[in-house]
Amino acid sequence: MATISDPVEASSRSGPRALVTPYAIGRDKLLYGGLLVLTAIAYLWGLSKNGYANEYYAAAVQAGSESWKAWFFGSLDASSFITVDKTPAALWVMGLSGRIFGFSTWSMLVPEALMGVASVGFVYVSVRRWFSANAALLAGAILALTPVAVLMFRFNNPDALLILLLCAGAWAVTRAIDSDKHAARWMMLAGAFVGFGFLTKMLQAFLILPAFGLAYLIAGKPKLGKRLLHSVLALVSLIVSAGWWIAIVELMPASARPYIGGSQNNSILELTLGYNGLGRLSGNETGSVGGGTGGAGWGGATGLQRLFSGEFASQIAWLLPAALLATIVLVVAAGKAARTDKTRAFAVLWGGWLVVTGLTFSYMQGIIHSYYMIALAPAIGALIGAAMSVLWRRRAEWLPRATLAGGALLTGGWGFALLNETPSWQPWLRWVVLLTGVLGAGAVMLLPELKLHRTAARRAGVFAGVLLAVSALAGPAAYSVDTINSAHAGAVPSAGPSSGGMGGGPGGGMGRMGMPPGQNGDGFGGNGTTGSPGTTGNGTTSRGTGGVGGFLGGGGISGVSSELITLLQNGAKGYTWAAAAVTANGAAPLQIASGEPIMAIGGFNGTDPAPSLAEFKELVAQGKIHYFIGSGGGMMGGRNGTSSEIATWVAENFQAQTVGNTTVYDLTTGTTS
Repeated sequence: MATISDPVEASSRSGPRALVTPYAIGRDKLLYGGLLVLTAIAYLWGLSKNGYANEYYAAAVQAGSESWKAWFFGSLDASSFITVDKTPAALWVMGLSGRIFGFSTWSMLVPEALMGVASVGFVYVSVRRWFSANAALLAGAILALTPVAVLMFRFNNPDALLILLLCAGAWAVTRAIDSDKHAARWMMLAGAFVGFGFLTKMLQAFLILPAFGLAYLIAGKPKLGKRLLHSVLALVSLIVSAGWWIAIVELMPASARPYIGGSQNNSILELTLGYNGLGRLSGNETGSVGGGTGGAGWGGATGLQRLFSGEFASQIAWLLPAALLATIVLVVAAGKAARTDKTRAFAVLWGGWLVVTGLTFSYMQGIIHSYYMIALAPAIGALIGAAMSVLWRRRAEWLPRATLAGGALLTGGWGFALLNETPSWQPWLRWVVLLTGVLGAGAVMLLPELKLHRTAARRAGVFAGVLLAVSALAGPAAYSVDTINSAHAGAVPSAGPSSGGMGGGPGGGMGRMGMPPGQNGDGFGGNGTTGSPGTTGNGTTSRGTGGVGGFLGGGGISGVSSELITLLQNGAKGYTWAAAAVTANGAAPLQIASGEPIMAIGGFNGTDPAPSLAEFKELVAQGKIHYFIGSGGGMMGGRNGTSSEIATWVAENFQAQTVGNTTVYDLTTGTTS
């Protein structure tokens, strides 16, 4: 077993890498490569069972694979009527893959899986730079096996690219802290990574900025004046990398680009600061599914308990208590060391990431879903890996040994509690987690007191380490395996087996977690078909979405009849849009199934004022839209506002027909008053 040392010890030796034998170097690289290969296998295994995953983003990927304009703006359809309600960087990657390999489940989801592998790699190299290979291996494994990470690195939401960019940013900050001559370059690179993170999921990317900035200002090698200058350069790099696209969109005439989905005034700045910005904190999200009222309906009650209860707990909280303990351990271990001490810098960098992001998620009053918790996974892995390195090296001392044993008991007990929320699912596993935690803690406390031969002591140490690893990772690994073996679709996926969740209530792990207050989740799609919210585009049964699948997309494609597909394909020639449907939930499944542009009236949930009734009448008069697909009451946005006015006008002026099981209006016949 390779020697585990903390950065303080490593930096005190001259040429520490020269002391490592060729066998040790080969072993470390082999294990690192093995970690990446196993992660890739896990994330790619049976990937097609997820079908088109979130059909809202899948429709935009399809559009981007056909139209460069749609690709650049992140439009929902190839004719570029309206964009998705996010900045489009994640769609750029999947859209390019679709252009190269053709649009399909694999071409869309494989890049997401590879982003997961790369994220694990960045966490490994970041930890390895200051700690042992074993610490880095543990950190990478924790990220790879976190249930919500397994879920989202096999899904087409923007979170996969966001995590990759933030992990790359943390690595760049680590290099900046280590550098004498090129610190400015590394900080500017970190700023660029975060900037493109903004182009992936807007202001969420900025939650790590306090940690990145403080870590470098505290521990960077240059003098304070230069550290401040480098931080300013990093900020400039961030602004440029994030702002170029925003500037183009904001300065371009509205008539030359699609409507900005999710905004009420067709403004990307409004979307950034409102629905996807400060509104998420205050709950005042005008135009959102929640109606701009905030409240607990979307993620349970706010407070420190949020991440440890409901469905949030099973997605991310397995090792969250241990990670908080690890942060304290690293700070205490640094003690009164020099300003540039790497252990303290590491605690500030990754601990700051964890604390700021965790507190934001705990207290934000706007829409929040359990899959957002993937943003905590890299920090959890890095902190535990580093703290284990420090404690294990000093396990002969009583206090580090007791801390390590206490952490094992805490982790084993908490894992038992989480597994106990699904008592009928693998009931034996919770006892394994608890017993290995107790035995591991006992071994850690007793082994240093025994007078064992060196070889026997090493083997005993390996045995204790295995017990600790099983106790910590068995629960999340089992949830991850279940996630890989199950299909997931819709806008609100969740990892692991279904359960009532710890604490119940809104966000308590039920399939309808994420349903806004007053919605029953009947699963009716916006295309007027009942569909099947529990199935993916390839017909396999999905879990983790329940009624949410029908409410927010996912599974809608299974309800599109072959007769309707034929009608849309035959009727698309000569029209800008083959049809229009209220909400993206109504439009996306039709577009994916037919391969033809479908206008999403009102955007994601029908509350965007685009198009107005007058604008829609003009488009119909110009012969740009062939059909209107009757809504089925699936989305609350279709019940009021411009989308409701348009639906009413169509019903009053055009003749309805039934195609398959869907109500369709031919807009080329009838009046246009």
